[in-house]
Amino acid sequence: MANNYAYNKDINESKIARAMAKSLKISPKHSVEICNALRGMKVSDAKNYLDEVIAMERAVPFKRHNKKVGHRKGLKGWPSGRYPVKAATHILKVLENAEANAEYKGLDNEKLVIEHISSHRSIIIRGIIPRAFGRVTPFNTPTTNIQIVLEEA
Repeated sequence: MANNYAYNKDINESKIARAMAKSLKISPKHSVEICNALRGMKVSDAKNYLDEVIAMERAVPFKRHNKKVGHRKGLKGWPSGRYPVKAATHILKVLENAEANAEYKGLDNEKLVIEHISSHRSIIIRGIIPRAFGRVTPFNTPTTNIQIVLEEA
């Protein structure tokens, strides 16, 4: 069966489960940082991590997009971080979809590891704000694509 959507990783199809979300209205920069934190984790640990981020109990280390980002407690090896609640909520939904796909394929949920997770910029939804004297200011909304590939270890 041909897949209309291309993933960025080619892997053996029998031991993996995949999920993808396109054009989510979340920050691409926040998504990149969350994906970097989750890569290689077990699915149960990743879900707990995202739940703690959503409850603002655990910060996500911002290693790439960290200009003028304050330090947060509890980060090991990296001082700056944030609590991207909206992006973490959407990524958690995609992770749960991938886990459901793995269960449907008959894979063991206890042994699932995040083999590949990535986020990329999607389309930009153009918008404007009217200003004085007939001018306008752009008010654009960035969107993000998320890809998750789980592998049975």
